Amino acid sequence: MAREIIATDKAPQAIGTYSQAVKTGNTVYMSGQIPLVPETMEMVDGDIEQQIRRVFDNLSAVAEAAGGSLADIAKLNIFLTDLGNFARVNEVMAEYFSQPYPARAAIGVASLPKDAGVEMDAVMELG
Repeated sequence: MAREIIATDKAPQAIGTYSQAVKTGNTVYMSGQIPLVPETMEMVDGDIEQQIRRVFDNLSAVAEAAGGSLADIAKLNIFLTDLGNFARVNEVMAEYFSQPYPARAAIGVASLPKDAGVEMDAVMELG
């Protein structure tokens, strides 16, 4: 099955050897997004809530470039440097998603690129 590389300037450009997303058939594998502002490639100003919102906005831009939306995400992985922010993730996520929610994991990690407090990746199913 052919792979299609998904790229958009509405989300941060890759800061390593990866693509923003790869589509195979109706499945889109979205790379991890940290709270980088696409236009500047700098971390978003603000607290963890602003970081979470920026990550969801970045994921949304990649989803749209692939022909979908956040509603098409089947699996969402959330990486937090402080699991004390888990409730905040839930609050913000409720503004971006509605039921039925995607399957999800929240994982505590020691650190993330550029000292981000949050990173998320996802698998999206189109059609």
